[in-house]
This record gives sequence, structure tokens and C-alpha cells, in this order.
Amino acid sequence: MKETKQKLPKLVVDDPWLEPHVQEIENRIDRFVKLKSALEQHYGSIYDFAGAHKFLGFNYDKERRGWYYREWAPNAHALFLIGDFNGWNRNSHPLHQIEGGVWEIFLDDDTYAHSLKHNSKIKVLVHAANGAVERIPAMMTRVGQDPGSPNFSGLFWNPETAFSWEGDSFDPTKITEPIIYECHIGMATESGGVGTFKEFEDNVLPRIKDLGYNTIQMMAVQEHPYYASFGYHVSSFFAVSSRFGTPEELKSLIKKAHSMGIAVVMDIVHSHAVKNLNEGLNEYDGTDYQYFHAGGKGDHPDWDSKIFNYGKWEVIQFLLSNVRYWLEEFRFDGFRFDGVTSMLYHHHGHAGFASYDDYFGMQVDTEAITYLQLANELAHEVRKGVMTIAEDVSGMPGLGRPVLEGGLGFDFRLGMGIPDFWIKILEEQRDEDWNVWDFWSVMVNRRWNEKTIAYAESHDQALVGDKTIAFWLMDKEMYEGMDNASGNIVVDRGIALHKMIRFLTLSLGGEGYLTFMGNEFGHPEWVDFPREGNNWSYHYARRQWSLADNGFLRYQKLNNFEKAMIDLAKKYHVLAPQEAKILNMDANNHTIIFQKGELVYVFNFDPSNSIPDYEFNIQDGGSYELILDSDAPEFGGFGRVSHGSRFFTDEKQHLKIYNVNRTVQVFRKVD
Repeated sequence: MKETKQKLPKLVVDDPWLEPHVQEIENRIDRFVKLKSALEQHYGSIYDFAGAHKFLGFNYDKERRGWYYREWAPNAHALFLIGDFNGWNRNSHPLHQIEGGVWEIFLDDDTYAHSLKHNSKIKVLVHAANGAVERIPAMMTRVGQDPGSPNFSGLFWNPETAFSWEGDSFDPTKITEPIIYECHIGMATESGGVGTFKEFEDNVLPRIKDLGYNTIQMMAVQEHPYYASFGYHVSSFFAVSSRFGTPEELKSLIKKAHSMGIAVVMDIVHSHAVKNLNEGLNEYDGTDYQYFHAGGKGDHPDWDSKIFNYGKWEVIQFLLSNVRYWLEEFRFDGFRFDGVTSMLYHHHGHAGFASYDDYFGMQVDTEAITYLQLANELAHEVRKGVMTIAEDVSGMPGLGRPVLEGGLGFDFRLGMGIPDFWIKILEEQRDEDWNVWDFWSVMVNRRWNEKTIAYAESHDQALVGDKTIAFWLMDKEMYEGMDNASGNIVVDRGIALHKMIRFLTLSLGGEGYLTFMGNEFGHPEWVDFPREGNNWSYHYARRQWSLADNGFLRYQKLNNFEKAMIDLAKKYHVLAPQEAKILNMDANNHTIIFQKGELVYVFNFDPSNSIPDYEFNIQDGGSYELILDSDAPEFGGFGRVSHGSRFFTDEKQHLKIYNVNRTVQVFRKVD
């Protein structure tokens, strides 16, 4: 008999270099299908499985007219509900254990309507092997810091009037080419303090809309006790960070963004959790293995945090319920999954990733992969048009491919090699030594048929210990040389290259684009949150919007270019998946010329060579108009080319232009 050839997963069909690992890729699919089937058999659907927050935590029973509080703590000895409602009596309100390690108590309206009040403090006292510890309920939806204390308490959140989403008809499916404004609510204010959701809605949203961004990526949303962690050491996964305002104020911000046509994506942290006993999940039932891996496997060596056990049904139910909660309760339009590299590998990313062998084998956490597949499946089921983005520096094959093709199901992956490249050349190379072929290869080198969010810099590059691109380029000269009349040559170089670096990244680097707030106008300083090492100062934990508004400073010129660049990207669908064709690569003059869609881009990175009548071949002859020129005066340039200039091909299909150094020019055929 003739042997039947094995049908390969589409991921392998598209990339034959993966054939040695076909069994492991098929195992990815098989594990997902089997676990999903088992969950559906027990719960009816993945959606219902991800409804733990409808049972655990505080939930109102309309028929019995009262509140159930339930907690999963299988190894605890006893639980007592304590708070303002009972004068913090540690014995009067015991919970009773029911099935599956769950404890519960019922508080009827007749008895507790006047004592269990909105915004009153509440905790659960857990008696277990680690003693009697006051904990915040694991699924508490509101948490606040105790006045004059570093400690946090749960807050019973039951506002008299529910938030109204009436009029919110935003359709996230319309955001197919995301242009993302990454933001942090607390530091989005110019004053020395913590910004609020309300301030952001009133003051920053209009800026984002005016610049043309169609997506916000909101960092540090989940409650975290240490402000300087940038929201990464999450303690209460279902609670909005109380520093920034109330849940209703966050909902108002999202509703307002939707009214402006802007999607809101949340940075969700499921890669690890804070170690804290008083605020977090660690040793909740007295064991170190309730939510996390036992022993050293449960400790993250780099982040001083705890690692979830993704092989445990109760844990993935907690995390999947968290995904559903944020999408339904707050109408977020997607997630940036933080720390995906750390989740994917037992070594948490400490490898060279020099070959495909590094992405497979014993070092891979297959349980984490299955969890991420389920999370993507659920997110797209809950809200149509949801955008999921993976923060992975390793380049895991299939990260951005459908699960049944052998992938993990993300819509986009972050192009994390791009900012590393820019910083490396700015730090280590002279402009004269730049290799434009390196520029090209870094921008276009990404996984086949996996969409990428390109960025030149994000919050990671702005945090203290690193520098923004603007600071790498201009450093201390920014403090004295940014006025329009200064003529500072360091600033001249910096302004020119800042525009070019960002625009090359947008036009070539992916199918989406991202920047961190303030970087669009070259914010002059790093980000450093108040901490003991800086005497608890907010000086660097803010954004100086006035710099971009001040007409005497060149920050405004960079802001103008950002707006023009985004307008062009949206008008001509620059981020739509399409091939970029090289028209000319001139290493001597540091010039890259390519065509993408209907536009022709000319990037001249040379420090000094401006070449009149610069000639290159173009396939489609005719008349070309200059539609964007980074050297325009309104963008902080010198106006060496007239805006709207026309250029004509000759009989050999050659186009001649004035190729100006340290500029990007964009042409469009008009006839």
C-alpha cells in the first residue's frame, strides 16, 4: 500500500524550517484541543469556565436579597470576614467550607443593609499553616491604600448608581491598522503628583485624538502596591489601580475614547504576581502552591515575584476569568500580554535563541503555551474585534498565528528588536559608519504572516537606566538648545534623525505602530518613579506637555511631524500588509529608496551629502508629487525642498530629485 503523507500544520507548511519540530507543534494543537474539550465537558464552554468572578468574591443574589462572599482556599483551616461592617470582629463572621475548597458566607440585606456600605473597608482573616493573616479577597474589585499607611484594604464597592454605557457603539473591528499611544495614567500629568483618569480624559485624550492615534495602550491598570513597579507587581488582579481614580472614572475615560474613535487596550499582567502576603495571592491558603508553583520553581529570579502554575485548572480559571472581566466590565478592546517571553520558557528568556531548536524542547513551558492559547480564544469570543498583543523578545514561531495552524493565537507581536537596534547604533556607531542595509534588514526581518507592532521606543526605553531616542541624540543640549533660534548643531542633528528613525520604523517595521506618551515630541528626560533612591520625587514621573505647546521650542516641531506622519499613514494605509520593494540602496550616500503601495520613500541618513539631480529607477513612469518632507520648516527643518514640488520620470523610467541629507521625502504619483 502507498503510504499516506502526513498533513502538516499550516505554520510548518509556511515555514519548512520548522519541520524538525512538527511533532511539538502538533502537540501544541493537541494539548489545546484536549483541554478545551475537557473544560467544555465540565463547564459547557470556555466562556462559562471563565466566569469564576460571577461565583467567587462578592456577588449579589437577587432572589435571596443579599450578598454571597466566596473564597477559594483549599488548604486553609478557617476563614472569617472582617471589616467596618462588623467593627473588625475577628470571630463573628466565619465562612463555611463547601465543595472544591471554596468557603462562603451570606450577608442578607435585612441584617446588613446599613452596615455593609459602599466603599467601606473589608478583609478576610485566613487561618492556615502560616498563621492567622488578614488578606484582601482574591477577586476584590476595589482596593485602596489605608490613609497614612503603606497597607491596602479591600473596599466594598457598590455605588448607588451603576455606570451607563448608553451611547457607546464603538466597533473595535474597524481598527485594522493600529497606531498605538502607550500611556501611564499616573505620570500623564505635568504637576508633581499622580495623575488621574479624569485628568487624562480631559487633558490627554484630546491630544491623542489630534495627533491621529487610533488606539491607546494603557499601562499599570491592575492594582499594585508599589508605584515604582510600573504596574508589573500586581496584587489585586480584578481591581483598578486606586491611585488613578474609581472604576467608574476609568469607564468614563474608555467611553470618551470610544466616542473619539479610539480603541483602548490594557496591559494585562499574567506572567507573574507580587510576593506580598498582605496584599497579594502569595500563600493565600497557607501553602506556596495554591496559585503558584511550589518551592523555587514558583519564584521569579529576575523580578522578585511569584510564577503562576498554568497547569492547574483553578489557576487558569482565575486568569481566564480576569480576561473576561476586563473585557466585559470595562469594555477594553484588547490586551497587551506582558512578559510573554518569561511565560514561554522555564528559563524565562535566558537563552540566545540562535536557532529554531531554542524554541522547542524541555525548556518550553507547554502549560503556559496552552494557557495563552485559551486566553486568546476566550478574548476573541468575548468581544469581536479584540486586539491581543504579545510582548515577546524571543521570537517564538507561531506566536501571532491561529491556534489550529500551530500558533498561540495573538493578533500582533511586538517588534522588540527594533528599539534595541536603534539604541545600539546610536550608542556604538558614528553616523558615517551606519549601514543602510542593516536598517533595511532589521525593519523587514520578522516572522512570515505574523503581524508586528513596530516601535522605535516604548516605556522600556524611557525608564531610568536607559535613554529615550531624543536623549541619546541630544542629551544635555536639550536643556539649552531647543529654542527655535538657537542654531545648535547637536539639536539640528537630533531633530532630523528623531523624525527619520520614527518614520522608517512606522513605514517598514510592521503592521502597527506604537510610541510612549511624550516621546512623540522628544520628551527630554527619562522616567523615574518616586522611590527612596530619589527622595520620593515625582520630578521624572510626569510629562511636560507645555514643551510641545510652547511655540518657541522645537518640541512643537517634532509634534507637528508626528501628526503629519500619522495622517499620511492613515490616509495611504501605510500599515496595511503589503510588500516593500527596494528601488535603490546607496551605501555611499546612506540612502534607502523603496516603494510601498502607491508611495515612494527616500531616506537619506548621510550626515552631509545632499545631492541635486539624484537619479533612481522607478517602475511606474509619470509625474510624482512630494507629499511629505521632514525638512519642512514646520517640522523643525530647513526648507531645502519646496513642498508640493513635482518631479517627472525620463524615457528610461528614471526619477531625479534633490536628495537632501538627514531627511525623508515621500512621493506619490499624480499622473
